[in-house]
This record gives sequence, C-alpha cells and structure tokens, in this order.
Amino acid sequence: MPQTSDEESLGALVAQATDHISTLVRSEIELAKAELRFDAKRVGTAAGLFAAAAFMAHLCLILASFAIAYLLVEIGLATWLAFTIVTVFYLLVAALLVFVGTRRLKGLAGMQRTTRSLRELKEIATPEGELVKPDA
Repeated sequence: MPQTSDEESLGALVAQATDHISTLVRSEIELAKAELRFDAKRVGTAAGLFAAAAFMAHLCLILASFAIAYLLVEIGLATWLAFTIVTVFYLLVAALLVFVGTRRLKGLAGMQRTTRSLRELKEIATPEGELVKPDA
C-alpha cells in the first residue's frame, strides 16, 4: 500500500524530533562535562589553599606551644615541667576530641531511607510471581 504525503510528513517529523532530542541530549551532556571540569578545577584550587592554610596553622600552633612553655619557664617552673604541662594539655584536648567524635559516630543511623527506597523500587520492578535471587 503506497504511503500518502501525510504519512510521509509524519514519519519525517518523528525522525526530525528524534534527531533533535538526540542532539539536545548530547549538548546537555557536553555542557555538564564542561561545568564539571570548571567546578573540579575550582574545588582542587580551594582544597590546595585550605591544605596550605591548615599547614600554616599547624606551624603556628607549634610555635605557640613553645611560647607557652617558655612563658611557664619564665614564671619559675622547670623547663621539663613547663613542656610536660603543655604536652598534657594537648593530650587532654585530643582525648576530648576523640570522645566527642566517638559519641557523634554512635548516633549514625546508616542509610535507612535509601535502603528502604531501594527495596521499594526492587519490589516495583519485580513482576508479580517472579522470584528475585538474593544478592550474593
């Protein structure tokens, strides 16, 4: 049966629409890649700057520790006692930070909502009566 001009133009329209959608999707993917590359460069630069700042702050902490210890020496404490006091102070601060961090980790509930959502999607995707093999 020969096709009419209406059917041909409908087929041509569908082909054009498919081509335009394909081009649009490819363009969107390229745009996303370009934006991701740009953002990745900015994040990398920022991470490097934060690392340098943390290193400088660490050096300042070391120097401040020496200054505090020598201040204690000037007050009249023995040098070994002054440095021991500063060291014990930092050990107590570290222990407190570990304690608080451990308490924070105990409060984690895991990814309960995500797990539940994935189970629901699995149930929806599985046709009635078909058994799903458990993951090994």
